[in-house]
Amino acid sequence: MDEFKCRCINTQPIDCRSFNELCYTDNNSPDADKSQCFAYKSAVSNQHSKYPQCQQNNHYIQCEVYVFHTVHYTQSVNVLKGGIIKYMKKTIIFVVIVLIGVGIYFWAKNSSQDVAVNQNQDTTTNATSSQNKPVVQIDNSKTVLGQSVEGRDIVAYHYGTSTSEVLFVGGIHGGYEWNTALIAYQTMDYLEANPNVVPSNLKVTIIPVLNPDGLSKIIGTSTGIFSQSDVPLSQSDTVVGRFNANNVDLNRNFDCDWQSVGKWQNKTVSGGDAAFSEPESQAIKNYIEKNKPTAVVVWYSAAGGVYSSSCHNGVSKETSAITKVFADASGYPAYESFDFYATTGDMVNWLAKNNIPAISVLLTNHKDTEWSKNQSGIEALLKFYSK
Repeated sequence: MDEFKCRCINTQPIDCRSFNELCYTDNNSPDADKSQCFAYKSAVSNQHSKYPQCQQNNHYIQCEVYVFHTVHYTQSVNVLKGGIIKYMKKTIIFVVIVLIGVGIYFWAKNSSQDVAVNQNQDTTTNATSSQNKPVVQIDNSKTVLGQSVEGRDIVAYHYGTSTSEVLFVGGIHGGYEWNTALIAYQTMDYLEANPNVVPSNLKVTIIPVLNPDGLSKIIGTSTGIFSQSDVPLSQSDTVVGRFNANNVDLNRNFDCDWQSVGKWQNKTVSGGDAAFSEPESQAIKNYIEKNKPTAVVVWYSAAGGVYSSSCHNGVSKETSAITKVFADASGYPAYESFDFYATTGDMVNWLAKNNIPAISVLLTNHKDTEWSKNQSGIEALLKFYSK
């Protein structure tokens, strides 16, 4: 290699191999041992007298200097290379440590973020679950007893807060006796406008429509937002609304002399597959058994009178008393029993069977609510139970 040839100032180069071939490094000798050059300086120093040609023209000095620098260059390069390698090793180790540290940092950071995200997600999920979970809101002003065959709510509305309850029921025969539902809604309006009518020791509950499916068949609604003008002119057109969606007469579905086939006037009607087979009658049964009302008034039409109740146990004294109270105040005639034709599965008679005083108030026709009469009867009955 050319850099290992001695070059004297202002002279031709002298090949280092002339000095006992201690630095034989020609390009043609790739296997030359460069380590021999490290000893070249001392070799020349010790043997310069042996090689006078190196002293001539100061060749030796230049050669020595050159070789000296060459040797030190080579050593320096080797040292530098060694230092670089060591430095690179340290640097690589440092970089690896840094990368590991950075990796650990970001891993820890991401983990904490994941935890935070999971916590937030859990919180969000909990919040969402809390939001999606049905919230039970207690409304003391009304109770949903259940649903009809077609899924309409059967609702009881409450006035007053006492545990002693007087219950009024309308619309058991749906659209056929639509005016019994309307009188119930009129009573609700009256009590809302005149809350003092309800004695402090009583609670008045009104179920305006026990047969919402039957009312909807005729009126197109099961609520109180209707009037007489919404009703078909022909009475025969409303007959279908007497029954629920299963074509059962609900006032033949209670457990007093129940039969699967009942009578209505001169017609046969279905009493259901069993007593309380219908969701409407089952709903009010459950409500009455749970709340045990003090007395019950059920509106029907049309015969014009107040009728007592019994189920082979005689009319109770209290039932007789409230029959007279309501009849006297309203102007309707009072009757101990309904005997126009045999009835089975009747609601008020089932109430009597369970020792609950109950009366049937039959409006005079299928067109009027006779509000003034019923208002007087209601007020007299509430006054009776306020004592």
